[in-house]
Amino acid sequence: MTSLKSSARWRRRKAARPQEIQEAALVVFAEKGFAATRMEDIAAQAGVTKGTIYLYFQSKEAVFKSLLQESVGRTIDGVAELASSYTGSAADLLRAILSAIGTFMRTSDRVVLLKVLLAESGNFPDLITFYRRELIDRGLALLAGVVARGIARGEFRDMIPDHAARLCIAPILLSGIWRTVFGRLDKEPFDYAGFLETHIDTLLRGLAAEKGAGA
Repeated sequence: MTSLKSSARWRRRKAARPQEIQEAALVVFAEKGFAATRMEDIAAQAGVTKGTIYLYFQSKEAVFKSLLQESVGRTIDGVAELASSYTGSAADLLRAILSAIGTFMRTSDRVVLLKVLLAESGNFPDLITFYRRELIDRGLALLAGVVARGIARGEFRDMIPDHAARLCIAPILLSGIWRTVFGRLDKEPFDYAGFLETHIDTLLRGLAAEKGAGA
């Protein structure tokens, strides 16, 4: 007869299984790329059967999408929640948002997913469409909204918010690509934190309304 303690341990293991599968999949995707990865490879890395993975994920694509949502999507959800209740200046809000995204790009192991996507985008348009619709478009809309708020308040100079949003994120995306593709070739570890601060300071100076422009 199964003890209460054994039953509770089994339930905890079952609850943790999706995350264990995601962690294993991340390792395999990073090593083999998306196309070459098989569900059998993920199962072997996770120490489970292929059938176990199908209890939680319908396909390899579903595993990959869940990794994107759990990492990039969660970051966007966090900054969106911050923006919805923020009462300070648009500049301070923009700094907080870009700092959060930049910290993810320079510290999370999930950033390798971006490299995998870019490497195989031509063969898997559905994944690119998903990434664009669920993550990129949401993030750009959020940033454009903050810029528009700053323009309306007279904090930022008049400009096209959508253009400014792309300027906000482009250097941060570059840092993620650099870290996963070129970083291993750096003779000395690159100062990603310093780069992020330089980017934000330069950006905010460029966005700032000219003194006396509203007079």
